Amino acid sequence: MIDRDCTLRDSTAADREFLQTVYAESRAHELAAVDWTDDQKAEFCRQQFDAQDAHYREHYPDCRFLVVECGGEPVGRLYVDRRPDEIRVVDIALRIAARGRGLGGRLMREVMDEAAAAELPVRIHVERTNPARRLYDRLGFVLEQEGEVYDRLVWKKSV
Repeated sequence: MIDRDCTLRDSTAADREFLQTVYAESRAHELAAVDWTDDQKAEFCRQQFDAQDAHYREHYPDCRFLVVECGGEPVGRLYVDRRPDEIRVVDIALRIAARGRGLGGRLMREVMDEAAAAELPVRIHVERTNPARRLYDRLGFVLEQEGEVYDRLVWKKSV
């Protein structure tokens, strides 16, 4: 439970189209620079979403694929893999209309509170150019491993 108005629930097959929309919106800024038709962009996003979804389900078999709902409407996704040695935020993405209102921070703090209670670190891979990187910095995440495109960040409860 994030707050009275927002909740998390397990995703179902019926959420697939919504989750594809969230994915497409997360890529909209970079695709704005590409000289493709809207149909080409939509097809590209469908293919990329399918590949990402298959990758996540293969490499994170115990992951919870959650839909974020506010006011009864789906507004985002939060994929969390709870492991014995860490809590991994596999993916977090919000619809454009739900961004900039503190919801992402609340979601991350909820994961961090769970990790703190279990004395576990939280890890997340973040594309270097992702604007959400500023949020993770404010929340106390630090660079753990630099990658070519994605950096792995970690948060640990301060002692």
